[in-house]
Amino acid sequence: MSLQSMTGFARHLRTFPGVQISWEIKSVNGKGLDVRFRLPQGFEAIDQKARALFGQHFKRGNFQAALTVDKTEGASARTVVNRPLLEELASIAGRLREEFNLAPSTPEGLMALRGVLEVPQDIVTPEDQSKLDDLALAVLEETLVRLEQDRRAEGSALGEILSRQVSAVEALVERAKRDPSRSLEAIKGRFSAQVALLLDAAPALDEARLHMEAAFLATKADIQEELDRLEMHVASARLLLADGNGAGRKLDFLTQEFNREANTLCSKANAASITTIGLDLKAVVDQLREQIQNLE
Repeated sequence: MSLQSMTGFARHLRTFPGVQISWEIKSVNGKGLDVRFRLPQGFEAIDQKARALFGQHFKRGNFQAALTVDKTEGASARTVVNRPLLEELASIAGRLREEFNLAPSTPEGLMALRGVLEVPQDIVTPEDQSKLDDLALAVLEETLVRLEQDRRAEGSALGEILSRQVSAVEALVERAKRDPSRSLEAIKGRFSAQVALLLDAAPALDEARLHMEAAFLATKADIQEELDRLEMHVASARLLLADGNGAGRKLDFLTQEFNREANTLCSKANAASITTIGLDLKAVVDQLREQIQNLE
């Protein structure tokens, strides 16, 4: 599976005997799958099946789908006469002519009255509408394939950005692991100096107890567990990016874990260099999370 962006656009048109059917679909970010249709009158019945088609192709996103159905020039333009209405109007015209001594009404005049002539393609039988519904759904399926291709193309480009950002997180973790402040000599020197200051300030303090407390504080300040978890998260992120199947939500949760470890790193840091790395890490994680919001 490949990554898929939640933003995309597709327009597709098909011409059939007597009718032209087209769909236009726009897709943007969304927490779930939300589809809003704009359908011509008479096509309301396809709503449920159309939604099912979206569910077969996509997991997340807000979609706006517009259907257009136009009769082509080859469609029959034969008209029919509404005889009951014509007879009623002719009868009324005859009575008015006798009562008010009016000129006789002409066939052209009566035929020009609203409702006397009807265009048959405006009157669709249930069988014809069912066929049109099937054609509209078939064109929708083709349009969804095109939209999926568009979203995957954008998802591929997005995946490259995310991979670089994950690599940036990994590089910062490596910097923290190699930071001179984490060497054994640096830790010994730092706490020896702190113990010496305390003994100078209060000579009565027990030196052995101070060394024990210093060792305890050194253990609490150690960031190895955070670095190990960050490395695990980097590996998980790469697996999700490689799989691509609905990875957006899982990666969003993973960035929360990245951010939690970065915060802990900053709070436990006992050197300015580690604090700087922690802040840089938080900035990269924020960028990572912002991009992931576009991923299905």
